[in-house]
Amino acid sequence: MSTPPQVPSRAPVVLLAGPGASTNAVWHALRSRFGDVPVVLEQPVPAARLLRRRLRTLGPVTVAGQLAFGLLVRPWLRRAGARRIATIVRDAALDERPITGTVVRVPSVNSVEARAALAAFAPAVVVVNGTRIIGRETLRAVDVPFLNVHAGITPAYRGVHGAYWALADGRPDLAGSTVHYVDEGIDTGGIVAQSTVAITRDDNFATYPTLQLAAALPALLDAVAAALAGAPPSSRRRDDLPSRLHSHPTAWGYLWRRLRRGVR
Repeated sequence: MSTPPQVPSRAPVVLLAGPGASTNAVWHALRSRFGDVPVVLEQPVPAARLLRRRLRTLGPVTVAGQLAFGLLVRPWLRRAGARRIATIVRDAALDERPITGTVVRVPSVNSVEARAALAAFAPAVVVVNGTRIIGRETLRAVDVPFLNVHAGITPAYRGVHGAYWALADGRPDLAGSTVHYVDEGIDTGGIVAQSTVAITRDDNFATYPTLQLAAALPALLDAVAAALAGAPPSSRRRDDLPSRLHSHPTAWGYLWRRLRRGVR
């Protein structure tokens, strides 16, 4: 067991996150409104561990299709959507430059090191972005709200790629994002705010997450401000929607939906 990191003793807002462009954008947005925001940054889950987990839960055929999508289809969609992503980033003033503030690197959000960092910072609110599922011990390391931006309208589109699955279901009205409290489930916490996105002919699977983040950030900032003011944002449940957990598409599933339903 490694020694817990040495960190400053106090920070009103802490970002608990995984590495990536969306984390950079969330950090810059928080910093622009609330000043310096330290980051507790976990290492990515090893690919081999993710693969074993998916094989256990989804089976080899589905996992093979997901790998084919990730290796063959997704890079092509990313290239096709690069100009559109740049436009969204510019229009929404998203700042994806690297984080320049305090970063405490930990093996996992569920590690002793992560809990020690949170306890030392003693924040009034923790913002979560792009992490693995956060366990009970970490959620109880500090008695404050944990707020997350989820790229999907919960509870109908929990898991990953919420906008894509909403479009695949013929529900463009449910393509959007959710700001919610974090609990021990997968995107099951109380809903603080939800926003939908307008999909254009220039959008595809690769552009949806950027659209969703841009739509959700204002509500996230307002929720953080409310928590700092001592009045944690109210939350609700959506009993009008089924609760469904979604995974990554397979290559053949994606191509079928694109050809038959026009879902890009």
